[in-house]
Amino acid sequence: MSRPGPSPSRVAGFRRRLLVAMMLVISGCTALALYFAQRNLEANVEHDLQRQFQAELTALHNIQETRQAAMLERCRALVRRPRIHAALEDNALDLLYPSAEDELHDVMGGVDEPPAEPALHARFYRFLDRAGRVISPPDPEKTGRLSPEEEEQLALNGVPDRQQLGYLPGRPGDAVAELSEVVTMPIVSSENGEVIAALVLGFKPVQPGGAGSGIRSGVWVNGRLYASSFDAAAQAVLSGEVWRAAGSAPEHAESSIRLPIDGVPQLLFYKRLNPGSLFPPAYEVCVYPLAELQARQRQLRWQVLGVGGLLLLGGLGASHVLSARLSRPVEKLEVDSAEDRTLRARAEAALELTSAELQRSARFSADASHQLKTPVTVLRAGLEELLARENLTPDECDQLSALIHQTYRLSSVIEDLLLLSRMDAGRLHLVFSPVNLTQLIEASLDDLGALPDELNLAVETDFPPDLYLAGEKRFTSLILQNLLENARKYNRPGGRIRITAREEEGRVFLAIGNTGRPIPPQAQAHIFERFHRGAMGENVPGYGLGLNLARELARLHQGELRLVRSDDEWTEFEASFRLVRAPEPPAASPA
Repeated sequence: MSRPGPSPSRVAGFRRRLLVAMMLVISGCTALALYFAQRNLEANVEHDLQRQFQAELTALHNIQETRQAAMLERCRALVRRPRIHAALEDNALDLLYPSAEDELHDVMGGVDEPPAEPALHARFYRFLDRAGRVISPPDPEKTGRLSPEEEEQLALNGVPDRQQLGYLPGRPGDAVAELSEVVTMPIVSSENGEVIAALVLGFKPVQPGGAGSGIRSGVWVNGRLYASSFDAAAQAVLSGEVWRAAGSAPEHAESSIRLPIDGVPQLLFYKRLNPGSLFPPAYEVCVYPLAELQARQRQLRWQVLGVGGLLLLGGLGASHVLSARLSRPVEKLEVDSAEDRTLRARAEAALELTSAELQRSARFSADASHQLKTPVTVLRAGLEELLARENLTPDECDQLSALIHQTYRLSSVIEDLLLLSRMDAGRLHLVFSPVNLTQLIEASLDDLGALPDELNLAVETDFPPDLYLAGEKRFTSLILQNLLENARKYNRPGGRIRITAREEEGRVFLAIGNTGRPIPPQAQAHIFERFHRGAMGENVPGYGLGLNLARELARLHQGELRLVRSDDEWTEFEASFRLVRAPEPPAASPA
């Protein structure tokens, strides 16, 4: 027969499919790796930019806090001036502003004389009375000019008992003094410790960090953003965003927002400047451009794509080489598969032939056993009729009795062959039910005692009462009879037979031993084969079917039959079955 060859088209198709699969896997893995690498790099860049922004913002806040601390300390020192206290405690309000002019000279400064500390230069000052109303100065030019509307915004509902911080919008169109930072410091009486008035000073707000910091800032108050670094359109956008984020919820002290301004993404940060103040809430607004972040992210994206493209090309080249190498065994695999298919077809044909032969053999055994029953029965009846005649001699009677005994043995062999043929054909199906093994043993012992005992055997027993197994009573009894018959036939004169039964781990074990001659070691592997008879049984009647039939029946009971021991002193067989619990007794009927 010629050896089947591989199909070139199938090999080439496998190579193409393998190459495509490897390319898809490599492309997918590379794409995922590039995606996560890009995400990680962009996150790192954004984190660095956020850190830079927070560092610049922290520096700005430190400057503001330092200036504010110095400003508050200066205000505390001013309200302790004795001339101001004297004018207020003596209710000499006409002397209040003239006295304060000299006391506040170092804060306000003069026209030709700059203040001692320019950062703490006040634009104006006013006093509030006990009711929180503004005490109007006699000469506004010396105290800083304010419009009546601006002075009205400085008034509070009662004089505060602690310092207050607020922001006062300037007059519209006044670019120089557009917004003032207002500090209200309570003035406490030196006589009774009560708050008798308050000093209000207006300062120029601190400006953002130096050139190159990138931060642009302003102050949002009363729905408007005051910042000279933004045009009107940007101020309107930022004012709306801060109003939506903070104006509607003043309890939100600070937060950040991303938004585009003039087409450029910006990071907006706002923070409450006067938490808990009696003045309207004011927020510091800082804007940081994210154009640099976008540029760096685009640069990283192109770099990652470039590296990814190189990796993908390398991976595709490697996949082509690997697919070529991996497809080489396909030809051999194709040949082996063809041979395996041929061998499988032969094996299936042989199996079908063997199955058919086995079925024919089983049918023949069954038919032959069935057909032999009738002539054996007729032969036995004829022999028994001859034996009943009165003119027979003793020798003739003995011969007829021996022939009748042989017909019984032949019937037993036919029954065993018929049972084995049914098992071989798979037609023997057991109906499991609880079987009382104790009763079966006792009944078998009664039958054994009724037989002539030429060997004078002693029978020993050890089994519990009412031991139940799962099986069919007829065939379980046949297993027990065959084992007992073997123990009786192959025993020695004056020997012993021992029958034991026990329950262990959900199984029932039946052991039958005798003191007969040992089974030769070379024969022990064949004792369960049909028609096998060892040298020890040459003078013992039998056909070598008992042990084979008993083992097959034990296996049908989901158990096993095995030779446990065979030596000069003892030979023992053990059968195992499934254990079941004793059936419940039927309930007594009511009287």
